[in-house]
Amino acid sequence: MQTAGFPQLVRSLLILVIIYYVIKFLVRLFLPTIAKKVVEKAAKQYKEQNTNQQNATNQDAVKQEKPSETKKVGEYVDFEEVD
Repeated sequence: MQTAGFPQLVRSLLILVIIYYVIKFLVRLFLPTIAKKVVEKAAKQYKEQNTNQQNATNQDAVKQEKPSETKKVGEYVDFEEVD
């Protein structure tokens, strides 16, 4: 069984610190671009959904503008109260 000495411990810690800073640098470099694309995609989907809803609403409004014919069932009778 091999025991790790002080130089190996320092080397391992140094590698971990370097990996941490490389990942941190890459995140700072690429995260704004990725976030921008995500926001643009969400805005595009929202715009498409909103357009679809407006088209559906306009079609419903056109359908509602046509009045339906009222059928005459009978004549109106005015009733009076009898005491």
